[in-house]
Amino acid sequence: MGTSQEEPASSRAPTAAPPPLLAVEGIEYSYGPLQVLFDVHLDVPTGGRVALLGTNGAGKSTLLRVVAGLLSPAAGTVRLRGEDITSLPPEQRVRRGMTLVEGGRAMFPSVSVRDNLCMGAYPLPKGAPEIEQRLEEALDLFPVLRAKLGQPAGTLSGGEQQMVALGRALLAGPDLLLVDEVSLGLAPVVMQEVAAGIDRIVSRGTTLLLVEQSLNVALALAEQAYFMEKGEVRFSGPTGELLERGDLVRSVFFGAGGERR
Repeated sequence: MGTSQEEPASSRAPTAAPPPLLAVEGIEYSYGPLQVLFDVHLDVPTGGRVALLGTNGAGKSTLLRVVAGLLSPAAGTVRLRGEDITSLPPEQRVRRGMTLVEGGRAMFPSVSVRDNLCMGAYPLPKGAPEIEQRLEEALDLFPVLRAKLGQPAGTLSGGEQQMVALGRALLAGPDLLLVDEVSLGLAPVVMQEVAAGIDRIVSRGTTLLLVEQSLNVALALAEQAYFMEKGEVRFSGPTGELLERGDLVRSVFFGAGGERR
C-alpha cells in the first residue's frame, strides 16, 4: 500500500470567505408611486464600523428601516449571517441579534428611566440574571443615568434621552447595532459624550451600521462608508477615501431638502 502525499498548497481549494454579518442586496422601496430606493447593495462585515451618509432625501433612514424590518421592500434581500431575513418581523430580527436605535430619541416619556432601559431586554426570560448585568453595563457607559433611574424619561435632557435609547438597545445584547441620526438636535459637547458611549459599545465587539448627517461624527465612529444620493449608492469604501471625494463631502454639508422617511 503506497503512502499518500500531501496535496500541494497551490492545488488546494481556496477557503471560502465567511459571509458579511449583514448583506443588503438589490433593495428597492417606494412610498406609494414615489420610488426612493433603487437597487441598493450594502455589506457590513462582522465587527465592522460602517457609516451610511448622503444628501438630504437620499433614503438613508428608509434603508435602515428596511434592514430593521419596519418596512418591507418591493424587491431585494436582507441577509443576516447569510440567512435571508427579508420577511422576518422586527422582533425576530432582534432575537437574532439586530437592534435599531431610531432618531428622535424614541421612548416612553411617562415611564421611568429604568423601565425604558429594561424594555430592551424583552427577548430574555423575565427575571433572567443577564438583565441586571446588562443594565449595569449600560449605566457604566452612561453613568449620568444612574441617579435618574426612577425619573420619568421625559424629564431628561435631549442628550440623556439619547443615552437611554442607546442603553435600551444594549440590554437587547445586539451583535449588530443600527443607529439612525444619533447626533440629531444634540449640542456638540453632548454629542461627544454620546459618541464616546457608542465607541465603547462597538469596541466590545458589536458591529455598527450608522446613519449620520454629521460627517465629523461618522468619521469618528466608522471605518467604512457608503454614500447615497437620490436613492442610489454612489460611493463605498474607507472613510478616508470619502474625504478625498470633495463633490460628495460638499453634498453632505450643503445638501438641501428633507430626509425621505
